[in-house]
Amino acid sequence: MALVAGIDSSTQSCKVVIRDADTGALVRQGRASHPDGTEVHPDHWWTALQEAVAAAGGLDDVAAVSVGGQQHGMVCLDSEGGVVRPALLWNDTRSAGAAADLIKEAGDGDAAAGARYWAQATGTVPVASLTLTKLHWLAANEPENAARIAAVCLPHDWLSWRLLGYGEGSGQEGLAALRTDRSDASGTGYFSTATGEYLPEVLKSSLGHVPLLPKVLGPLDVAGKTPAGALVAPGAGDNAAAGLGVGAGLGDVVMSLGTSGTVFAVSATPAADASGLVAGFADAAGHYLPLVCTLNATRVFDATAALLDVSIGEFNDLALSAESGAGGLTLVPYFDGERTPNLPDATGSLHGITRANYTPANLARAAVEGVVCSLADGLAALQAQGVEARRIILVGGGAQSAAVQEVAAQLLGINITVPRPGEYVADGAARQAAGVLTGHFPQWALDAVDLPAGKDDAGVLARYRRYASLYA
Repeated sequence: MALVAGIDSSTQSCKVVIRDADTGALVRQGRASHPDGTEVHPDHWWTALQEAVAAAGGLDDVAAVSVGGQQHGMVCLDSEGGVVRPALLWNDTRSAGAAADLIKEAGDGDAAAGARYWAQATGTVPVASLTLTKLHWLAANEPENAARIAAVCLPHDWLSWRLLGYGEGSGQEGLAALRTDRSDASGTGYFSTATGEYLPEVLKSSLGHVPLLPKVLGPLDVAGKTPAGALVAPGAGDNAAAGLGVGAGLGDVVMSLGTSGTVFAVSATPAADASGLVAGFADAAGHYLPLVCTLNATRVFDATAALLDVSIGEFNDLALSAESGAGGLTLVPYFDGERTPNLPDATGSLHGITRANYTPANLARAAVEGVVCSLADGLAALQAQGVEARRIILVGGGAQSAAVQEVAAQLLGINITVPRPGEYVADGAARQAAGVLTGHFPQWALDAVDLPAGKDDAGVLARYRRYASLYA
């Protein structure tokens, strides 16, 4: 029995799963926490990885390993392979002004023209999360650090590199061993998702010079071997790895309900959305991964449950007890502004209140319907880019709610699969690791519940249109 390891190095923690390469059966697992903050020294990730590996029983008997990691993080290395400064993570917003500047500069002062340029050049209009905007900020605010940069990589690239035995003191030979994959490279802002090539001129204009960049590997290429002899797979960005973990293929849309929401699809063609709503990423299997983010998902349920002074379980029971449509109540759930649609300064609002419908059950139902409608907006944005949605894979903590499942089946009108709760990113990395052993991705069984699409109900469509009209 060959064993493979999948690693998920997220913002909050590092998780390791050890699985049977043939069947996908879980053999053992481990976890360790990361420090809080939007600026973290990569050494903390390495320490957490060692702790998680130890908790998982080690890697001595593992034949291959793959790392899935948080996207966009800026890891800058000097000429000896040392870390120049703590990494700026995807959720560090200090580069928001740099993103706006990059858009305007590309359009000679015309932001709309600049957005069109970036959408066509890279697939994604710059926002604060992208690596490029952080490098642009660094050049303007820490020019001495910017000048020291000999190589730039991403969190998963750096951890894979460390697993290969490299680190500070490796010099140019070590830097030349840096590897990445299409999915993570596509989130940098200096890589063309459509052509699969870096855009060095973009880096030079933003950073002032072109540092060494990791070689981009194919989905099942081998990055090298650990000192113990295990193959190291290309790895992936976290969303792409999660897609592998739930077995998403062409025509599948993954809809995630966590603190915020994510909707992404496996597509045969790259996206180029000048509105900036859809990020045109690549996936980890040779296709494309257009992606939409929403800011408000389960946090809306938490806030509503707190207002009603009930537990989350009681909140779900209340939502299920109300009739579909919440008696005419409509909640627009933009509690923290919104990204899809792009309304950063919006606030939440409750509409259609009467003395008859203003009940705890209807309020709970309206919260669930509002969040699902918000995710439906994300789906609509993907479909406007030509995405074919044949099935929705519903994941995240909120996906286990019976109320969410009922409302999603009614409102989305597409067959839904709800996988059992799991470490989807680490599982996807493990599946990739198994693939490098055999040359193809294994078809591991997915423990899931299938929900048939709701009937084509004019009333359901009317509720979605009512929701949409309120923020328009």
